[in-house]
Amino acid sequence: MTTPGKELLFVALGGSGEIGMNANLYGCDGKWIMLDLGVTFGSHDYPGIDIVMPDLEFIEDRKADLLGIVLTHGHEDHIGALPYLAADLGVPLYANRFTAGLIAHKLAEEGLEKEVEIRTVDLDAQFRLGPFGIRLMPLAHSILEMSAAVIDTPYGRIFHTGDWKLDDDPVLGTPSSAAALTAVGDEGVDVLVCDSTNVFNAQASGSEGALHDGLLEAVGSARGRVVVTTFASNAARLKTLGDVARATGRSLCVAGRSLDRILGVARAVGYLKDFPPTVDFDEAMRLPRDKLMVIATGGQGEPRAALARMAGDGHQIKLEAGDTVVFSSKQIPGNEIAIGRIMNQLAAKDVLTVTEKQAHIHVSGHPGQPELAALYGWLRPKLIVPVHGEIRHMHEQARFARERGVPDALVQENGDLVRLAPGPARIVERVRAGRLILDGDVILPADGETINERRKLAINGQISVAVVFNGGRFADSRIHYRGVPVEDERDAFLDEMNDAAEQAATGPARSPDALREAIRLAVRRVATDWTGKKPIVDVLVVDL
Repeated sequence: MTTPGKELLFVALGGSGEIGMNANLYGCDGKWIMLDLGVTFGSHDYPGIDIVMPDLEFIEDRKADLLGIVLTHGHEDHIGALPYLAADLGVPLYANRFTAGLIAHKLAEEGLEKEVEIRTVDLDAQFRLGPFGIRLMPLAHSILEMSAAVIDTPYGRIFHTGDWKLDDDPVLGTPSSAAALTAVGDEGVDVLVCDSTNVFNAQASGSEGALHDGLLEAVGSARGRVVVTTFASNAARLKTLGDVARATGRSLCVAGRSLDRILGVARAVGYLKDFPPTVDFDEAMRLPRDKLMVIATGGQGEPRAALARMAGDGHQIKLEAGDTVVFSSKQIPGNEIAIGRIMNQLAAKDVLTVTEKQAHIHVSGHPGQPELAALYGWLRPKLIVPVHGEIRHMHEQARFARERGVPDALVQENGDLVRLAPGPARIVERVRAGRLILDGDVILPADGETINERRKLAINGQISVAVVFNGGRFADSRIHYRGVPVEDERDAFLDEMNDAAEQAATGPARSPDALREAIRLAVRRVATDWTGKKPIVDVLVVDL
């Protein structure tokens, strides 16, 4: 049982070695705090799975020593696992007003609003959790009120960036200035735990305010209906789009539950007060085509999102030849095929698409090299620990930081327990840092029997064999298969498998388990000979 002593420990249970699913722990003087608890999204590695979460076994075994969960901001990869995992940890959540509002919505949807306590913390306010002094310091990002955590401990100060960028014109919110960050550096920063997402970008990420003209041109030059899709959480982008709708004389319609939620929470905490009034879907379809602009979810190709349903004619908003869809977003790696599928559906309707490759309509929310170098210069950390990136991103940031004068760097992965102080930082232990999947309403281990069987089913298919005995003698067999690649010669395939099942069933006397295994192997051997596949074979033996 790892209990932090007179030392400062760090371990990532998610978000190091990957982009997404952030969950970070700091420990000292016998206590732990967690920063962020997010999800990542399903892929072909997890058939039928939409949400993947960090396995918290390490801290669940120590939850009596966990003091709280501090949330840097409201993106799903930082708060998305809270409805599924926070109640079991039994500690308060600490977040700024906007992030707390998003979390409250998520908990209420799961009926957990009375089971998980949310404590709202003002931006730049300081509070204490045991041996940890914490200040949430605003930085720019593609969501409101992104807050870095400045963590003071008896063994050193940590600046944990969360996701961030530099932005001279953020449209909404006021990030900390260079002078404020320099002041933190003047007080001393022992460890910088830093976002690595865009470390390979030689250019700065760019300002939200600089997008107004590009979006105005894209919408203003369109002839028919215009749909703009963007990340729902980017309230600053929504403000710009509201201004563009007003400037181009178009009524505004919003399509997507997550957009409704962001607009509602932003207004509740004092933002987007001048956002234009919106029309519903029925009124939108009655308007002249050149008088409507729709903001829609689905820019990453999500099959159930509003844009996908519009592209497939499954939404009340209909798109026709001459309409325009503006993708005010960047393709997240892994989503290219899904996005391309929607773009092809739109092209088949003769709908024009505009992306960031054709116009200046999107900027990243993560720091490029100039921004990283600026932060290093302001904070002057003694050590950098890269997070929020694949291995290549984190190693590149370690190299880049050393080149820019940071004295030391340590690259860790999920499950590496790092002693940050006292003494030189080093990895001292490996702890469990697996993954959980949300399968329907059930949380399961990502490497467990269920998902392994589903992968086999997806790859090889399945065969069901029912063998009937009458008085201990073989009477009949029935076979059904799914996903096994035999179509034109189905009857011959079934006949050969039935023959194999009968031969195995009429062999030497054996125990029931041995009999089922002999039939299973015989049928699978036929399937493998026919297809080269090794399908899952289930055998039922009935004795009348």
